[in-house]
Amino acid sequence: MRFRLLRRRLTISAPRMSVRSAMPWPVRWLVLAVVFGFCAAVALWAFEFGRSIAGLDAVSREELQRLHSEVDRLREENLQHQAVANTSGSMLVAERTALEQLTARLRQAEAENRALREDLGFFEKLIPANAGGGSIAIRGLQAELLADTHLRWQVLLMRPVKNAPEFKGRLELVVAGTRDGKSWSQTLSGEGQALQLRQYRRMEGVVDLPLRTVVKTITARVLEGAVVHASQTAVLDREEAVQ
Repeated sequence: MRFRLLRRRLTISAPRMSVRSAMPWPVRWLVLAVVFGFCAAVALWAFEFGRSIAGLDAVSREELQRLHSEVDRLREENLQHQAVANTSGSMLVAERTALEQLTARLRQAEAENRALREDLGFFEKLIPANAGGGSIAIRGLQAELLADTHLRWQVLLMRPVKNAPEFKGRLELVVAGTRDGKSWSQTLSGEGQALQLRQYRRMEGVVDLPLRTVVKTITARVLEGAVVHASQTAVLDREEAVQ
């Protein structure tokens, strides 16, 4: 009997026995949590200690300061670029305004040039004056029909005497032709236009004509009171009826 019991204890078939403590399971979990917390604290301390040794905090702060400085520099450059853009826009507006003013002056100069060319045309058409003793000569009387019922005329008056006293009189214009198939004439500007000149003067204007008229000639007369000092008649290049 004793031999059997001894053999059971010494062989594999012997029953296993374990010794367990009497500690309850909540206490076990608490101890396990404390151990894990301690390990985590040690790991965190080791990480922070290693980072401080490696100088990561200083590098991060320096990098952050550098980035802030870079942002400030970029903002300043942006403000400078905006100021340059605003200045360029103002200069562009000023140049555009100056260009418009120059264009307007150029148009005015062209108009004055045309007027001077017309005056030159008048002088080129001058013929020797037969009058003497300070009398007035009518040179270059012209007229043309415009659209509707308008007649444009221009005339150049001259005195072939130097240092002549001022002449005061009036210019009278008479147009002649036919109206409704009958002879017709009309004195323009009523009693005539007041006239004052010393050497020369150019006069022009546009007058209205009655309907159904055909203008053939225009006559200009320079009067002083009832005395006619000069007279000239121009024939229209093209006779047109005013409808």
